[in-house]
Amino acid sequence: MIGIIGGSGLYDGGLFHLSERRKVHTPYGSPSDGVALGEFSGVPVAFLSRHGPGHVVNPTNVNYRANIFALKEVGVTRILGVSAVGSLQENIRPGELVVPDQFIDFTKGRKSSFFEGAQVAHVSMGEPFCPHVRKNMVDSLARQGIPHHSAGTYVCIEGPRFSTRAESRLFRSWNGHVIGMTLCPEAVLAREAELCYANLSLVTDYDSFADHPVTAEEVVRVMRSNVEKAKKVLVDVIPGLGNDRSCLCGSALKSALM
Repeated sequence: MIGIIGGSGLYDGGLFHLSERRKVHTPYGSPSDGVALGEFSGVPVAFLSRHGPGHVVNPTNVNYRANIFALKEVGVTRILGVSAVGSLQENIRPGELVVPDQFIDFTKGRKSSFFEGAQVAHVSMGEPFCPHVRKNMVDSLARQGIPHHSAGTYVCIEGPRFSTRAESRLFRSWNGHVIGMTLCPEAVLAREAELCYANLSLVTDYDSFADHPVTAEEVVRVMRSNVEKAKKVLVDVIPGLGNDRSCLCGSALKSALM
């Protein structure tokens, strides 16, 4: 089963022929929403709205542990995460898509591990995304001629506020490419759960290093066209993923538990 975690604007469940919404109870509390189950081109899919119905859960308050646990509970083995981001580099333009290959976690107070108390897991995150899922995303973008960047470093900040200009320039000096608020700890928890995970970042604006500060209105204007591009990628990628899990994601805990 393929899981889709939809971020800002990606709430079109009808795209995936979803037939059931399941309320999943987890040891970590409630997920952002019920998990919508269905199929696309014969492939079972599960859709979860990261911010809940109506975009009411801010990035800090998303229950990332419950979300990942719920998707694994219903049978998901691979997750396609979709996120809105700002650009930290002039050559990454609003309206383009990025498939990150690295991240910098600049969040401050989020629960970032399933392992607390009696057992500790030190999962490897040198390559934080599933190479197989990433390749399928990049190939799809190229095949469809969608303007994109096949790699980049996602800087994840706490939010929900946007960056100061000084912060934005600091992240640029670290060679950050895009900036968002939701990748971490989502990607880390997926690795702990031994799920394949890759992120499709939708660039909505230039971050505040630019001449004018970003506003929510600016983000919404670009978001609509970005969401349509993301849908094209999802419907192209899902049928072609197959059952290949030759990556190491499915055995991430083998060398992590102490």
